[in-house]
Amino acid sequence: MTRNRARQRENGVRVIICVGDFDAETLGGLKAAIAHPEVRRLVLDVTTVTFADSSMLNVMILLLRTGRLVLTGPIAAQLGRLLDLTGAGPLFPTADTVEAARVL
Repeated sequence: MTRNRARQRENGVRVIICVGDFDAETLGGLKAAIAHPEVRRLVLDVTTVTFADSSMLNVMILLLRTGRLVLTGPIAAQLGRLLDLTGAGPLFPTADTVEAARVL
């Protein structure tokens, strides 16, 4: 089961808690949650991601290119392996907590 819970804050930070598997068939909810240009920072809590493939990585890279993305964790093991295997891990700004990600 894939689930996203998004919270909008008045200071322009949107926190999205990603839960479950993320692949080409299950990314619709995440894409809808991030499609708000008025949001100045997107915080993805990826602690409970159980599976992520290249489709998820592609969305994350597109968000990274906007300069608005911060990952918060700890990053789930499977997503961490994907980031390690692709060498993309160091590209992503990360924070230990949602609160810390809000101010990065």
